[in-house]
Amino acid sequence: MGAIDLPKSPNVFHPEKPSAVGSRNSLAQEYRDQQHEVNQLLEEETNKVVHHLAAKLPKDVLERLDVMGGMKEKLYNYFNQNYQNMFNRYMVTTEDEMVKKIRNYVDKEETKILARYTPKEVADLLDQVGGADRFNTGEIEKSMVNMYGHLQGHIQRGVNELENHTNSLLRQKTDTGAFIRGENAYSIVKCAFKDNNVKPKTVTDVKLSVNILDSELISPIFHYQVTVEYLIKDLLSKHLIDTIDREIDKVKDERIDQGLEELSDSEIIFNKMGRVENYTDDNGEEPKSKRYNHVAKQLMDRLQNLRAEIEPVEFDQQNVRENLKKIVDIENIRSRGFNTAINSITSILDTSRMGYQYIENLKNARELLIREYEDTDVKNLPDERYQVRMRYYDNAQLIEERKAYDTQIKSFETEVQHLWDVITAIYENVKPFFKITDFNDLAAKNKNRIRKLIKEKSGEPLYEDIAKVWDEISFVNPGETDVEKMNRTYIYDKDKLHKKLILMREKLKDMYDYQYPIERRVLEDRLVFLEKEYNRFDYMLNPYHIEPGLLLDVDITSIKRKKATLDSMANVLNEFLHGVSKGFQDAAFASFSRRRSTVRDDINQSFSSEADAGPASAAPATPAQAYLDLLNSDDGAADTEEAVTTPPPKAAAKAPPKKPSRGVAPRRK
Repeated sequence: MGAIDLPKSPNVFHPEKPSAVGSRNSLAQEYRDQQHEVNQLLEEETNKVVHHLAAKLPKDVLERLDVMGGMKEKLYNYFNQNYQNMFNRYMVTTEDEMVKKIRNYVDKEETKILARYTPKEVADLLDQVGGADRFNTGEIEKSMVNMYGHLQGHIQRGVNELENHTNSLLRQKTDTGAFIRGENAYSIVKCAFKDNNVKPKTVTDVKLSVNILDSELISPIFHYQVTVEYLIKDLLSKHLIDTIDREIDKVKDERIDQGLEELSDSEIIFNKMGRVENYTDDNGEEPKSKRYNHVAKQLMDRLQNLRAEIEPVEFDQQNVRENLKKIVDIENIRSRGFNTAINSITSILDTSRMGYQYIENLKNARELLIREYEDTDVKNLPDERYQVRMRYYDNAQLIEERKAYDTQIKSFETEVQHLWDVITAIYENVKPFFKITDFNDLAAKNKNRIRKLIKEKSGEPLYEDIAKVWDEISFVNPGETDVEKMNRTYIYDKDKLHKKLILMREKLKDMYDYQYPIERRVLEDRLVFLEKEYNRFDYMLNPYHIEPGLLLDVDITSIKRKKATLDSMANVLNEFLHGVSKGFQDAAFASFSRRRSTVRDDINQSFSSEADAGPASAAPATPAQAYLDLLNSDDGAADTEEAVTTPPPKAAAKAPPKKPSRGVAPRRK
């Protein structure tokens, strides 16, 4: 076979060459003469009709029909036309069906190849012999997924270590970005670096708090004390939302198939809200209400106030509620999420060479405490250590935590103000009576003179009669709105307490200088205690900044020039968040499609006059559409500002061409 005899590629266009683009011949016909076959078929059918007419009609009628002159040609053309119509319809139908068959077949084969780690022939053989239920590759798939998952984890850990070392070399410092990177940076609630109290020059202490919300958890977490009724209702609610989401997806696909514009974000939300009443309602007393379509009201009534444990006296294996509870317990719905988080953090610490000597798993309280060393005395601990506290908070717990935080800040204000009053009283008492010590003494000495010489002449009130708003410690705090009342940051209060502690230490130094009487020692001891406790309190996390979900609190102590624990903990946190959290999902970005920006009316070009007359009869254009009409108009570009602020002129009254503005060129005709 020569080069000329080789099959032509699809890039070749020819009406006769087999399998070329536009060809009427195909290689599948094995070089049959298609035109000869069609002519033979039409000739045979024409002759049959002519012979039939010659046999049935009288001779004089045949002579009038002029069979030999034009009858045969007319029949031939008639058969040819109908044959072509039938053949074209058949080909179109066949092609459509073939495309569907091929698409389904390709999808099926791709699913087989992607979902199985066994050879294709073995998988087909097992399916044919026993079916998917008897012979399945589930365990093999799980083991392969685990192997690939561990491999990916080791590779990712090595890449993270390389990134940390590279970034630290480039920055010559350690900052918050060394811990959480990329899509999980939003989860940081607080991260603080400070010098160690014992070794401030060589050791640093780091406080890191990460909050993973309920909606972001891959496996949801429930408290141990939550009722079985709550768990079932939560499952039903998720089933309801998933059903509505599937319906919305179908609506989106239908609109795309019809060529309509996609639903906007707000339209999707309103569509979802409108479909909720199709599956549930607020009537909890009616047994036939929609909320009891999946689980009957009788069963839900039996589960009321049924928690994780049943009294041994009341327990009966044959009761309905015990069996319902057993179904829920077998699925591990109650403890699945928290146990998954514990397994994740402990396994990552083990594989990251970050062992721990102390672990306390408070299962019923949904709290986990891990310390690298069992001892808690700072004097006996090395300079490289860490502590991890993981706890799940619901809304009720956060409310109580916030109440305790409010009480604690008020207590600090009371104690600091009391010490402030004591120091002020002693300061005023030890001042010499006839000696000027500070500005207040000088102002009191000249009070009468100021009143006679200045204030009586000008009529202005005395300084002592003016209401004092500024306390000279912190600036005036603005009034609270509902936002501040419901989300107290206490930044102003903490700043004021901190400044008071500094001023009191300066006042003690001014009062006693180099003398150390018993009063100074007592006051300094109290001041040191309040400073220490205040710093510890300020280092804690404000519960007003936490939302219901999983809170990961990490305390790290690391040598500044070594930073071994810092780098290792960064890898642990990133891998843990990747395995537990779905991450922040922006609905606007998730539903965004490039199709919105490419749907334009001028793409579908038309030669009809209706396309030109359409915009004139439509509603007034928006400023953006007016600007597009300006650029696409045949009259030249008008002034840009005028085109944006005014609608385009109607077709009946066209404006004369204007001089084009700078930057907008008229369109060529």
